[in-house]
Amino acid sequence: MSPTIFFDFDGTLALGDGPITAFAREISARMNDAEFIDRADAALAAFASGEHSYRDGYDAVTSVALAEGVDRDVIGASYNASRAILGSDGAAVAPPSGLAEFFERVGAQANLELATNAPGSGVVAVLESWGVADVFDAMHFSVGKPEGLEPVLTAALDRGPVLSIGDIFEFDLAPASRLGADTALVGATASSSAVATTMRGASLADLYDEIIAWVAASTSSSAIPNTTSPERSN
Repeated sequence: MSPTIFFDFDGTLALGDGPITAFAREISARMNDAEFIDRADAALAAFASGEHSYRDGYDAVTSVALAEGVDRDVIGASYNASRAILGSDGAAVAPPSGLAEFFERVGAQANLELATNAPGSGVVAVLESWGVADVFDAMHFSVGKPEGLEPVLTAALDRGPVLSIGDIFEFDLAPASRLGADTALVGATASSSAVATTMRGASLADLYDEIIAWVAASTSSSAIPNTTSPERSN
């Protein structure tokens, strides 16, 4: 049996608020409201501190825009414009520490797949700049999570154990949990979320050893627990 690990991109592999700030700038320009950026930054800070239960930074900025009556078409155009400069100085991101070495280790024993709701534009170029684009056995863009994640998870479960890693439980992990796969929650909500997950940490880098152990267990005859208590953190 061949284990598979699914990785989300934004907030999981790509760290930093650069693309989200670029998104806010694009909305601000289209609204002709320079102060929108300040209000968006306040929402991002509230999310990062746990004061507000936004799904992620994009949801924080989008929620502020919608509350102020910004048209969804304007929001969509702003998002697309921000993704077009992904990885540039205007929308900078960085990988978790030691990502390439980690991928080299786990990729020797597990299938690695990328699954993101983001369009492919810019993502592959960023992964190439980090030297990790070639490690993926498959890349899935504009997936339509949460529902759109289930078919690719189901296909992988037919081959063996599955671990789904992401920063939004509702989108990245809930479909996997429903199908009986293992889950890893990372990012701003990992320490406060009450949902049950197999593992969790502030960053993917905090889980490298645990994921490597999961792969080793998955390729042996040893059984591993499907979930741990919601209080567990790493």
